[in-house]
Amino acid sequence: MSPTPSALDRQREEASALCRVIAMIHQRGWCDGTGGNFSTVLSGAPLELLMAPSGVDKGALAPDDLIVVDGEGRVIRGDGKASAETLLHLAIIAATNAGAVLHTHSQAATLLSRLPLLGRERLGGGGQGSSVEAELIGHLQLGGLEMLKGLEGIRSHAHTITLPILANCQDMRRLEQATRPHLATAPYGVLIAGHGLYAWGDSLPQAKRHLEILEFLLEQHWRQIILEAMLAKGGRSA
Repeated sequence: MSPTPSALDRQREEASALCRVIAMIHQRGWCDGTGGNFSTVLSGAPLELLMAPSGVDKGALAPDDLIVVDGEGRVIRGDGKASAETLLHLAIIAATNAGAVLHTHSQAATLLSRLPLLGRERLGGGGQGSSVEAELIGHLQLGGLEMLKGLEGIRSHAHTITLPILANCQDMRRLEQATRPHLATAPYGVLIAGHGLYAWGDSLPQAKRHLEILEFLLEQHWRQIILEAMLAKGGRSA
């Protein structure tokens, strides 16, 4: 069934809004090349998801380049191909009732997502993509910062959030199934090791805000790790 004129008008509005958000994310260096994938819910019954297509430069997307997928991840409007990671978007929406999902490949998110694996690699136990695939491998705690209050429901800097970290896997069905149990209690975001951050919200503006807050907290965390290492080294040399 073809969408009604009012539904097409809404799709155009949502497409323009999503492209503006994607352009901002690209300008921040959080989705270089063809990295990242982004979606917003057009309708819930039946589910229709407006998405950036797979394998395209996210810095050059126009509203007409976007695709619409159904609840099974099948493209129902548009000419592009749906990302395999559409399954994760659908899982997040089902588990959290999110209205938009934004996935970035920022340096901070990608670096910190690999922390649980670094010790294994140094000990010769193999890295991501070997014996560890599609399972919870750790958590990252972030707290004590005023910017936490940008996450819905948090009212004080004296708060700590815990981001789940899942091992990456090229079998997206396995990765989706491994991630799903952790979504309901996640603080509007999860990390995929070596792959980056998934953030979401009830609406596209809220998802954008949550993404910006989580990226800020991740950036602060790795800078703090470096600062503490420098201070410890300075103390030893003194």
